[in-house]
Amino acid sequence: MADRAERQAPATIHAGGEWLEAGSGATREILDPADARPFAVVAEGDEKDAERAVAAARQAFDHGPWPGTPVGERAALLRRVAGLLVRDREELGLLESRDAGKTAEEGRIDIDCVADAFRYFADLVAGEAPGRVVDAGSPDIHSVVVHEPVGVCALITPWNYPLLQASWKIAPALAAGNTFVIKPSEITPMTTIALIDLLTEAGLPAGVANLVTGPGHTVGARLAEHPDVDLVSFTGGLVSGTKVARAAAPTVKKVALELGGKNPNVVFADACATEEGFDTAVDQALNAAFIHSGQVCSAGARLIIEESVRERFVAELARRTARIRLGRGTAEGAECGPLVSEQQRAKVEAYVRSALEEGAVLRSGGRRPEPSAERPATGYFYEPTVLDRCHREMKVVREEVFGPVLTVETFRTEDEAVALANDTEYGLAGAVWTADAGRARRVAGRLRHGTVWINDFHPYLPQAEWGGFGKSGVGRELGPAGLAEYRETKHVYQNLAPKPVRWFAG
Repeated sequence: MADRAERQAPATIHAGGEWLEAGSGATREILDPADARPFAVVAEGDEKDAERAVAAARQAFDHGPWPGTPVGERAALLRRVAGLLVRDREELGLLESRDAGKTAEEGRIDIDCVADAFRYFADLVAGEAPGRVVDAGSPDIHSVVVHEPVGVCALITPWNYPLLQASWKIAPALAAGNTFVIKPSEITPMTTIALIDLLTEAGLPAGVANLVTGPGHTVGARLAEHPDVDLVSFTGGLVSGTKVARAAAPTVKKVALELGGKNPNVVFADACATEEGFDTAVDQALNAAFIHSGQVCSAGARLIIEESVRERFVAELARRTARIRLGRGTAEGAECGPLVSEQQRAKVEAYVRSALEEGAVLRSGGRRPEPSAERPATGYFYEPTVLDRCHREMKVVREEVFGPVLTVETFRTEDEAVALANDTEYGLAGAVWTADAGRARRVAGRLRHGTVWINDFHPYLPQAEWGGFGKSGVGRELGPAGLAEYRETKHVYQNLAPKPVRWFAG
């Protein structure tokens, strides 16, 4: 891991098959959020570096072999990449932990999911029919709808799941025959850099995969507006997503946006009627809110609990929240790591302060933990926090905190539960907990969220589409729809017996 970072630093811009330094010579230190110490140096690219990478991707698409490579060969390469990810699982998992602050076990699980994504899109594209025949009503006409790659794809990924989010874009883009330029988050780029090495090792032709490390306001903005980019796929916050859409509009390129979420976790009393049911619902509420310190777009940050079980449920939830073990991701027994940056921690602290000023009741957490060997004072740690007695006018309830903060709202009727869950400008994900099968289907059908879990939270399937309603974005990732995002549709109409039309005299 250290050898990889040292070998590449500061040549972490990849264009046309070469590792390069930033044209300006600028660099950026990558900090370990557990202690705020730098552990790597990367190139700080700018617009000119983005231009160079786009030019390489354009050349590779227009004149290189990859778009015309048979589907079976493209699928085989994706499977080789999956095998390399399995081989390097431990190294990459630890690097993800150090880069993003998550626990080492979370990092390893991420790498497993990345390998699954590459395998899934390999199998999907390899098993497809070459085209859909359209009956033209004549034996002399052969009509077929085929799919072709979009072209050059600009892929902009977030800091919370660096390699997983990259794989959701890179795997279908390559499976469809595209070339790409990826811009990882400037604060968590290390595993994406490593993935480019694995793509090269797997045999991907030069120029197909290009990477620019650098900030969004320069590199990301140029990629989104560049006339030689055919598609831009962005995962991140709402404000940045709207800027990407605005920048892409003049060139009318395809745009896919996966943005924020303020996700409800609706718990009916009947789900807690047994001790096992109660314990499961509490445990899943903890997982929903505090996995990766709540820095998850689909986090169940809003607990919406039936009034009759609220006090017992929240008391047990708060008790268990206080016992979550905070520590460096590589520390033995650590269950929750630091936030990704000092800026992110300050943002979380501001939301908690505003909630308390607006009348929320602090049941657990709400402060920085006492330093220890596993939690250096310089690290960006914040205790998992439960805020009770919340309501819809509170800023902490309406806006995406992206940290370890769980708000509690209550309801009395099914209609009230649905109304609360849908009362958000986002619509990414949500869950409903109930022992009543009819109610489960009813409520799930009424929730305006892209993914709805019943008696569970957080699982995703590579073969199922991932997207959202409202301001959670446009477009789809994963599943057949995720592959379709990286394709254009062409109708090929062949007349086997052409005849004069004679529309006009002469």
